[in-house]
Amino acid sequence: MKLYHDYKKQSKAFSLFLLGILLVIPFVFSSAQTAQELNEKINQKNADINKLEKEIKLYQAEIDDLGKQKNSLDVSLKQLDLTQKKLVADIAVTQNKIDKTNFKIKELSLEINNKGDIISNDIEAISLAIRKMNELEQNDVLATILSENDFTIIWNDIDNMATVSDKIRETIINLKQIKNDLEDTRKETTDAKNELLALKSKLADQKKIVDQNTAEKKKLLTQTKNSEANYQKLLKDRLAKKDAFEKELEAYESQLKYILDPSSLPGKGVLSWPLDYIYITSPFGPRAGGIHRGVDFRAPVGTLVKAMSDGVIAGIGDTDTQCSGVSYGRFILIKYNNGLASTYGHLSLIKVKKGQKVSRNQVIGYTGNTGYSTGPHLHISIYPEDAVDVKSLPSKSCPGKVLTQPIAATNAYLDPMYYLPPYK
Repeated sequence: MKLYHDYKKQSKAFSLFLLGILLVIPFVFSSAQTAQELNEKINQKNADINKLEKEIKLYQAEIDDLGKQKNSLDVSLKQLDLTQKKLVADIAVTQNKIDKTNFKIKELSLEINNKGDIISNDIEAISLAIRKMNELEQNDVLATILSENDFTIIWNDIDNMATVSDKIRETIINLKQIKNDLEDTRKETTDAKNELLALKSKLADQKKIVDQNTAEKKKLLTQTKNSEANYQKLLKDRLAKKDAFEKELEAYESQLKYILDPSSLPGKGVLSWPLDYIYITSPFGPRAGGIHRGVDFRAPVGTLVKAMSDGVIAGIGDTDTQCSGVSYGRFILIKYNNGLASTYGHLSLIKVKKGQKVSRNQVIGYTGNTGYSTGPHLHISIYPEDAVDVKSLPSKSCPGKVLTQPIAATNAYLDPMYYLPPYK
């Protein structure tokens, strides 16, 4: 009888011990509190970002209104000042996003640590439970059972053991789920770190664009000596130079020979939009007595510009360094893997190099107001891939200057809208 009571005492104590281990859920109260604090900081950053984005919309609305007014020195200076304020607000948004992402990474790190603790505790509990069960099974339980007549008590003990086994299985299933969640959290952390790197790069770019804007205002004041008469003369001279260059370019490109093979071109809609927000200000076709061989998109200075498909950078440059205010300004030429090529014009900043491979939707630069431009926008021209190259053209409109930019035969310019998504 003593043998059974010893077994009974051991069995009950063992069952309660194992259930106690397996039912314990580890809580890290200090981490939970820290996670809550981090979440509150993230929410505050979101509120700050929303407030700044409203300010940016107001600045852009004022810039757009100024664009409808007669071109004057006062209007141009106001546009530059408002653009500066908008760019500074853009920087503040990016900085807040960087702070928010840092808080998110810390929050995810806490989550990883907590899940790691739970996994370690669960593994330890399961290991201990299995070890204890193996030790008990080594005892002569069958002899103990056969020595007693109270089978109800014995079966209750056996049932308790089955409950412990079920709890072990349940803990193992829960452990697998926590491990899966941990992998998801780790991936989310990696994504957040990649986003942080992209935001830091963007912040550095935005600061460069602010410096450019400041230099542009200083240059304008120097050129005009803050005189409206000087400004109007500057505009007149720039327009005359631009018109003269376009006639030169038209004459040169019309002499180039290119046999367009429609069967070599891809189908409709193969390209993606170069900007996140699309508003077309000037379509492909006749314009002001001439031909506009591309599409213009409204875009504030500093707007991200993206590759429209996979391809290779065939050329980059800045026509303003050769002959200011007559052509594309800062440009990028991409030759795509689908048989098309495209020029991006009037950029403020270029983020790629010649020969670099790019993928669809990859950021390649930022919109601006360089070259001949009556306001910030993005110009896109499309051609067959083998019809265009960056070439040098001696310029009569800019005596002694050689202009280098994408050049193609006039019949090689294609309507971008055919290859872009439907525009509403």
